[in-house]
Amino acid sequence: MADRSAGDGRTAGTVTGAAGAESTAELGRRVLRLRTERGFTQRQLAEPAYTAAYVSTLEAGKVRPSEAALRHLADRLGVSYEELTTGRSPRDATRLRAALTDARRALATGAAEDATGLFEEVRDEAERLGFAEERSAALLGLGDCALETGELTLARDHFEDVERLLAGEPLPRRIPAIRGRAVAHLLAGELRYSCYLLESAIDELNASGLHDPYALLLLYTAAIAPYMDMGAHARAVRAAELALALAPSVDDPGLIARMHRGVARTLIAEGRTAEADASLAKAQELYEQLRIHTDLAHCHWMRGYVHAQDGNLERAERELRTARDMLASKRAALFTVQVEVELADVLRRRGRTAEAEALLLPLLARSPAPGPVNAPGPVETPEPATTPEAAPGPMTAPGAAPEPATAPGAAPEPMTAPGAAPEPATTPEAAPEPATAPGAAPEPATAPGAAPEPMTAPGGPGATADEAGLTAERGAVHAGGAHRLLGLIADERGDVEAAEEHYCAALSLLERTGAAGDLADLCRLLGDLLRREGRLEAAMDAYRTGLGHRAAPGTTTLGPAPAEPPM
Repeated sequence: MADRSAGDGRTAGTVTGAAGAESTAELGRRVLRLRTERGFTQRQLAEPAYTAAYVSTLEAGKVRPSEAALRHLADRLGVSYEELTTGRSPRDATRLRAALTDARRALATGAAEDATGLFEEVRDEAERLGFAEERSAALLGLGDCALETGELTLARDHFEDVERLLAGEPLPRRIPAIRGRAVAHLLAGELRYSCYLLESAIDELNASGLHDPYALLLLYTAAIAPYMDMGAHARAVRAAELALALAPSVDDPGLIARMHRGVARTLIAEGRTAEADASLAKAQELYEQLRIHTDLAHCHWMRGYVHAQDGNLERAERELRTARDMLASKRAALFTVQVEVELADVLRRRGRTAEAEALLLPLLARSPAPGPVNAPGPVETPEPATTPEAAPGPMTAPGAAPEPATAPGAAPEPMTAPGAAPEPATTPEAAPEPATAPGAAPEPATAPGAAPEPMTAPGGPGATADEAGLTAERGAVHAGGAHRLLGLIADERGDVEAAEEHYCAALSLLERTGAAGDLADLCRLLGDLLRREGRLEAAMDAYRTGLGHRAAPGTTTLGPAPAEPPM
């Protein structure tokens, strides 16, 4: 037997740095553990190529073996070379991936809190074993769970952890985390920053030549919502067109369904409600096949909005109740109360204002007191002629799960003038919540309907007080929409003081979001109310404020549109 006790490795002292010595010691401990588990002596493990003394030195961490020595030892121990050198078994990777599948299934079909526990187990085990890919997938799942429960700061933290973990990987690997962070900022009402994140990633992908269809489809689909909320309709339509062109290259039914939901938003804004409903039907069919309950609920939510735009309020109410019940069963408290704002709008339009008011008031129990609204300088324009009796009754559009489907407003098209990269309106830790904009549904006749089903508490069964309320930090845009509806109800019954307070509260909540259509509509309502009361100067201030938010056609606060990929 050849004596290979020397010359086949370096002593631990020659390994550069403490990290190398630590690695050598860890490898020695692993060899000792595996040899002991199998009942081998050092001689039995070493033969026929090495000596017992060599194995003893290796186990003590005093020598760093060569690749040939490690392959010999791995073969004798009955493990793979990778498992011996890294401590990671292919069986561990398979087990973790199976656990990730279980966690994703739990998120799709059950409550996010239950899925969170499963993702946390995978994250911790993957970190212990050194599996970066499985750890990043678990963190991504935790971010999605936090989006569903409305814990936006926590969601951003998880997505940022993924980006840090994959910092050395190609950009397409990081796109799901960037998209998740952009959605969290969107839900926080930081529309411009959400657009900035998505557009920057699109530009970087195209500039680097990494035209990955999946990554691009993910980004364009996510961009539709903030574009629509900002009134950048032309840019949203172009994003939808590019998404449709990329879709045949992507084999992910869940992402394709999400794309159809986004496309439906642009069709609704163009008044093409039949096409929008057909697009939502495609998404709904895919979600039913995949058993993704939260996204299926959002399809019902958007279909309710489509029916409301068409004036079919009975079907709208039915779809919205279905969406609310599904989301409440998953304990998605934030999305549940957002749907309840939509439902209250339909109830008001059906003439059931007492029910609408009873549904809205508990949602605003923790909203801040109305703040002053500062009007910009005067703008030369004819005075609006609409009266409150003929005022449209927009609903705040379906929210994001993860892509919010807010209602189309009458906001203008985007410009291509360059602008500086935006910053979040607030620090990430203190970011407020969703940005979904009211559309401009015409006010239909208030047809009586059947007696409604009993209303559940805000946020659904089991929701806590913190979970149930809409505030500036949690659901600011829908809180603004709720105040707007309460203002309309008060105005309709002649309570001018209450109507003015609710309109001002809505403006205070919405000003930070930049949702141009919502703000312009609220200023019009407030101006009309003040004008009827003979307070002409105050009315003009309100109209000027609205005109400041409703930019001239072709303009918005966004910079140049991102470069388009070669199709």
